[in-house]
Amino acid sequence: MTVPHRCGFETQREEVTSERLPVEGDLPAWLTGRYVGNGPGQFEVGSRTLGHWFDPLAMVRGFAIDDGVTYTNRFVRSRDYEFARERGQVRTQFPGTAPDRPVWTRVRQALTGVFPDNPVIGVARIDGALAAITESPVALTLDPQTLETTGRIDLTAGLDADLTLGHPHYDPWRECLVNLGISYGRETTYTLFRRDGESVAPTATVDFDDAPYVHSFALTERYAVLPAMPFGLDPTALLVGAITGTTFVDVFERFDRPGEFVVVDRETGEVAARNRVDPLFVYHHANAFPDDDDLVVDLVGYRDQRAVTDLTLANLRSEHPTIPRGDLQRYRLPLDGGRATGETVREGHMEFPVVDYPARLGESYDRCYVAEADGPSALPTRLARVSVPDGEAVTWHEPGTFPGEPIFVRAPEDADAEGVVLSVVLDAETDGSFLLVLDATTMDELVRAPLPHRLPYGFHGQFYATDDPVRSMA
Repeated sequence: MTVPHRCGFETQREEVTSERLPVEGDLPAWLTGRYVGNGPGQFEVGSRTLGHWFDPLAMVRGFAIDDGVTYTNRFVRSRDYEFARERGQVRTQFPGTAPDRPVWTRVRQALTGVFPDNPVIGVARIDGALAAITESPVALTLDPQTLETTGRIDLTAGLDADLTLGHPHYDPWRECLVNLGISYGRETTYTLFRRDGESVAPTATVDFDDAPYVHSFALTERYAVLPAMPFGLDPTALLVGAITGTTFVDVFERFDRPGEFVVVDRETGEVAARNRVDPLFVYHHANAFPDDDDLVVDLVGYRDQRAVTDLTLANLRSEHPTIPRGDLQRYRLPLDGGRATGETVREGHMEFPVVDYPARLGESYDRCYVAEADGPSALPTRLARVSVPDGEAVTWHEPGTFPGEPIFVRAPEDADAEGVVLSVVLDAETDGSFLLVLDATTMDELVRAPLPHRLPYGFHGQFYATDDPVRSMA
C-alpha cells in the first residue's frame, strides 16, 4: 500500500542553483525579498538509516522573489556532512543515532562536549551573516544568493555555556538577538543573553537540579519566559551511553516534579516568577504579552515527552504514525508567582505557530498561522489562520498535499492587502513540491511555483524583505 506522507521522509540528493520557477498566478508587486528555509535532506549515512526526524543532514532551500521566483537548494557543508559523505559514517551523536566511532572517541566526545554541527532546525542573521542553526555551539554561515556554506560562528563565545537554542529571538526594542545558552554539570544552567553584532552580554541565569529540555522561549520587552517542564535528559545516562550506544532520545524522560514557567526580568536579571502548571511539553511559542498583573503566553502544548520520543523515522514512515496531539493553548502567568492557568484555544494536531513578527512580538494580537492536520492524518494537511483567543479559523487545504510551516509576510502600508503567507508544500500525488503564496486574510491561493523536485518536510525558515533585513518569525 502506498503511504502518501512517506515521501516527505525520503532523501533528496539533487542540488539546484538559481533555477527560475514557473509561476502560476500573480505575485503581489510589493512582495520582494528572499525566503530561506531549512530542514532534512538526507536520511541515511552509509548503510545506516538515521533514527530520528532531527537526525538527517541539513538542506537549506531558498526562494528569491521579485517579479518571479528563483529557487536554490544546497546541503549545508558541516563537519558532520563532510564526514558522512567521505566515510559513510556518523561523526557525532545525533539525537536518535549513535556515532560510528570507537568507544574511546565517543567517550572523549561526551567528556569534552563535542556536539553535532549539522544545523537542521532553521536560519538566522547572526553578526550580519545569514546562518543555518540548530541546538549547537556553532552556526554555519551561508552565501545568501548561492546558499554555499562560507564559514562558522562560535555561538558560545563570551558565555559559560555548552550550546545554544535553535530559536533565537530578534528583539525589536533593542535591535539585537536574544537567546539562551545551556550548560550541563551538577546543575543545568540556562543563561539568557543578548547578541549585538559580535558583542555578547549575559543578562540572567537560571539553575535547575535536573536538565529540562527547552526548545524555544517566549519574549516580551521586559520578560523572557522559559517553559521549565519535567521532561528532559538524564546527563549521567547520556554519558554512559557514550559506551553503550545510548542516544539523546533513549535517555529523554519525565522527571518527578511539577511543571513550571520561569519568568525572567530582563531589566534586573532576576527571576520574577515561577508559575507552577500541570506538566506539558512545548516545542514552539506563538507569542506572549503583559495583561494587567499577568503575562499571557500562547504556545502549542503536548501532553508529555512522546512529542520527542515518538518522532522516530520508523514511526513517521509507517502507515499510521502515532504522533502526539499538539493543541494551541493559552496560559496566564501571575507575576506574583501564583499558579499558571491554561485553556485550549484550538484543538488538533498542529505545529509551527507564526504571528506578525516582530511587529506584534510581546503585544496583544488577534491571529496566528499554523500547519494542522485535517481528518485522520497526524501530519499537517492544511494551513490555518486562527483567531485568538476564540480559535475560529480560515483554512487552505488541497487533497494529497502536506504543507510546511506558514510564514507571514506583512504588506507595506500603502498596499491593498494585509500580507501573504508563504509555505513549501509537498504534493504526494506528483512526488513534487511547490512554493505556495496565500492571501493572509482570506487564505485564498494567489500563487504556486512548482519546484523541479520533491523536498522532504522542512522545519523553519525566514523571509527577509529587500528593503527590510528584519526576519519574519522567531
